[in-house]
Amino acid sequence: MGNLDIRHREKFGTCLGVGEGGVEVYSSHYPSADRTDLPNRQAYRSYVDGVFMGYKWQCVELARRWLYINKGYVFDDIAMAYDIFRLRFVTVIADNSKLPLKSFANGAKRHPEPGCLLIWNEGGEFDVTGHVAIVTEVFDDRIRVIEQNVEDKIWPEGHSWSRELAVTLGEDGSYWIDCTFEDAGIMGWVVQTEDATGAELIEDVDTRLFDIIHQEVEDHGQSADGWLDPAAEDQAAYISAMKGSKLASNDADRFKYLCLTETANQEVKRATNELHAMFMHATNFVLQDDALLRTFNLPPAIWPRIHQSWDNRRNEMITGRFDFSLSARGLKVYEYNSDSASCHMETGVVQEKWAEHYGVTEGRSAGARLSRELVDAWKECAADAFLHIMQDDDPEEAYHAMYMKSAIEKAGIPCAVINGVADLRWGDDGQVADAEGRHIDWVWKTWAWETALDEIRDQISEDDENLRLHKTIDRASAKPRLVDVLLRPEVMVFEPLWTLIPSNKAILPVLWMLYPDHPYLLNTGFELTEDLKENGYVVKPIVGRCGHNITICDANDNMVSETAGKFDERDQIYQEMFRLPKIDGQNVQLCTFTAAGTYAGACVRVDPSPIITTNSDILPLRIIPDPVFK
Repeated sequence: MGNLDIRHREKFGTCLGVGEGGVEVYSSHYPSADRTDLPNRQAYRSYVDGVFMGYKWQCVELARRWLYINKGYVFDDIAMAYDIFRLRFVTVIADNSKLPLKSFANGAKRHPEPGCLLIWNEGGEFDVTGHVAIVTEVFDDRIRVIEQNVEDKIWPEGHSWSRELAVTLGEDGSYWIDCTFEDAGIMGWVVQTEDATGAELIEDVDTRLFDIIHQEVEDHGQSADGWLDPAAEDQAAYISAMKGSKLASNDADRFKYLCLTETANQEVKRATNELHAMFMHATNFVLQDDALLRTFNLPPAIWPRIHQSWDNRRNEMITGRFDFSLSARGLKVYEYNSDSASCHMETGVVQEKWAEHYGVTEGRSAGARLSRELVDAWKECAADAFLHIMQDDDPEEAYHAMYMKSAIEKAGIPCAVINGVADLRWGDDGQVADAEGRHIDWVWKTWAWETALDEIRDQISEDDENLRLHKTIDRASAKPRLVDVLLRPEVMVFEPLWTLIPSNKAILPVLWMLYPDHPYLLNTGFELTEDLKENGYVVKPIVGRCGHNITICDANDNMVSETAGKFDERDQIYQEMFRLPKIDGQNVQLCTFTAAGTYAGACVRVDPSPIITTNSDILPLRIIPDPVFK
């Protein structure tokens, strides 16, 4: 949080001051972190007495550490700091008992007290995550707090606090804390108490608000074609692929759209951010255990490279896509497509263009933020030279590549598209170059990493030494292959190689092991258990794409549906069956997108079949106000 200004910031890990109980507050200036002392993500995990506090030196880590040292309890792990406001209890470490938490909105008549948690909402200075600080002193005109990940400056001599915040007392006894940042807001404070007088009522959400709503716009003679701009590269490629201006390929669906309520959208956003963090934790867990990593069926020759990619490029993921089932039954994730996800163009451009053309003004597009979030993700990435966009000869990949090219260029990164590998050549220095002789140093690809790995698997018997990829040799007499580009040590690829782990369905049983009974997860295992058989299950290849080779079985082991494909010989996982909602005769899957690891937009895919595939349609998705139920 908090790039407050351009003044000096202390080196990462510098002690800025000491708060109550001898709790040290540290600088979280990540650009200055010492890679020798902190070589990988594991090294950033903070523990006290073997209890996980969080990641060095984030605001949540300090809050949990302060509570543990001074109170002996901690709050549960949360995805975002603002989620603390919704927590209902803390856990006493000594005996695992629970103590109640109550949340009070800024302006409450119950004043904050030393040791309570002050919570900022998401936005502005605390964009995406919100913020938490510990209140240490309370006055009628100000409060004092300690916090991490804001200013990163050493406290003045004699201070035992990070900042003072001004307070206004209302005539009715209300207590208002000034945020100090014009573009951020304080939600309120969280107190460990049984007294709920004046507290916010944290109610369970009415799950009827999670139902996706079907709508249809009236036909006023709108033309079915001509509403996309052929002068724009990405839209021209899309028109060519779809053979016209359309979102759904089925003409019968051209006036139909679907809606999410604001409450459902907030839950989806929260789930996306939390699940991304969970998948990253599971990835780290897998990379600490070779036995688990072996279940992912990745060639052992690339294991060192995956470890290196995770250690060095953990924060360089541009975008991914979660697939969900959402209805009044709940929100459940099926998988995370963190490598070479699709449907970005439809979400970020086409569904809004559709709404403009067909006159839909209700709510707002669920993908309205995606394009600018992708631009921001590219601005924050490490790419510092010419970037090549590599795609296969496929119409869908063509418009996907052009859409991403637009975001990359808006981020100020020069780039060009390479279609296939036929025009690649070896440079005089042994590096791969494009047709103009430019070295290929940075790559964004539409190809899945598994496509490159298939080249490795196919050639293991012919060239063992060449497949030890940390020692890849040049082939002066042969044209460069895809693997010679994507797996050369000097080439930096998006998405990074480590995304092979969260994209692999073997991660799903690991998640269930790490987070059993988590409300967003489905029971998943490497073996078919009686629990899974009880209500039906889905069989998925651990490496698969586009809905291929999936089988759905009911509680009696009868096959409900299956798809063909090329992954039928891969190892499988078994996932609890949780059907998609059926709306207007179509099964509806909700997809959400991440940009730099946080929620960036959503779309829906629909199909008469219960299995969504690459051929499934997309309908426009709008976010609308909550209806009032009687």
